[in-house]
Amino acid sequence: MRRLLWPLGLAALICNPSFAGSPAADCGPIRIASDAGRATETRPEGPLTLPGALAITGRVNPDLAAARREVQVFEAAIRQARSRPNPELSAELEDTRPETRTTRLALSQPIELGGKRAARIDAADYGRAAAEAKLIASQMRICAAVRVAFFDALIAQETLELAQASAELAQRATQVAERRVLAGKVSPIEQTRAQVNEAAVRVALHAAEKALTTARSQLAGAVGDETLPVDRLQGDVASLPEWLTRAELAQHIDAAPAVRQARIALEHSRARIQVERSRRIPDLSVSVGAQHDSERDLDQAIIGVSVPIPLFDRNQGNLEAALRQSDQARDELMATKLRIATRLDQALGRFATARSELTFLERDILPGAQGAYDAVLKGFELGKFSFLDVLDAQRTLFSARSQQLDALREAHHAAAALGALLGDGADDASLSSVADLR
Repeated sequence: MRRLLWPLGLAALICNPSFAGSPAADCGPIRIASDAGRATETRPEGPLTLPGALAITGRVNPDLAAARREVQVFEAAIRQARSRPNPELSAELEDTRPETRTTRLALSQPIELGGKRAARIDAADYGRAAAEAKLIASQMRICAAVRVAFFDALIAQETLELAQASAELAQRATQVAERRVLAGKVSPIEQTRAQVNEAAVRVALHAAEKALTTARSQLAGAVGDETLPVDRLQGDVASLPEWLTRAELAQHIDAAPAVRQARIALEHSRARIQVERSRRIPDLSVSVGAQHDSERDLDQAIIGVSVPIPLFDRNQGNLEAALRQSDQARDELMATKLRIATRLDQALGRFATARSELTFLERDILPGAQGAYDAVLKGFELGKFSFLDVLDAQRTLFSARSQQLDALREAHHAAAALGALLGDGADDASLSSVADLR
């Protein structure tokens, strides 16, 4: 089986080449599906492949578009955080009589103390980093969903072909039974059994057709384009990653998208603590202006300084809330690491079980089942076996093939789960190791 470069390859497939070096890089133009107009480049000219499906996902998936919008929101928040307080112009008029009127005109400028602006900018920067980490995690999660849906549809396509082959064999068996009945070699009940078996196979064929339609619809939904043509899929359903080791992949848990997102959330909460601490220090307001006394015809300069007295409100509540949120973020980081490690272990176990089952089926069961069916069918035509023997051999063969497809589906689901868990944190060396998973 060919080795797939996942999960690192999944990120590269869905994003532009520049994405690997910059988490915030755009994954192509944001195109939300609409009835009026879709980008023509989202339509594959030939059969749809997994790389093609992932590339289309990067352009049209609305969940990815929403995650990119969140990054843009925090970029705007950074620009706002860098803004300084506006000056204030005030005008006062004392007495309405012109001969005794006093007019004051003053300009005041608040001056932030305690590092408020720097803390505010730092918190906004961490907010953008958190949004970028969330975008990467969303990309990995959606990549995994598209991969699962693609291989589910591809396996449903293979299952339909298997059901069609089964129907052809059942029809052939019925024809053989008819000839033997006409020749007087077997009882007519053999023909009835063959016809009943063929009818049951036709029912299974109809169910396989419905399952393929459903799988194709789920693939289009996972991509984010319900009108995407998915009637022709191309891929190697037997292509699986090589065996992996828990020890090697466990080294990359800290770089997993969910863990990275939780770690940045913790840093963001700590930055908000600094913001709340800086707000405990009152700001200074300096004012300058002029005053004209009409009664004495006298102009005077005005210089003032004002500062709030933190007697009642010292921002103690907001600071306490920020501290508790930081504690919560730290606990969530630990919980995320534990959850990722547990899910990694489960996914590796599922992958190992599926690979072992595939090896057993392909090495021991399928060749024997195929050989037995061919021999029994030929013997039935020569009168050496009954139709029940043919039916039993046929069921054994197609049951083994169905088990093979089920094992492939499970292996691809586990592989996609590993890709979603580890993202692009696993390097190429750790993915190519061949070792016992247990």
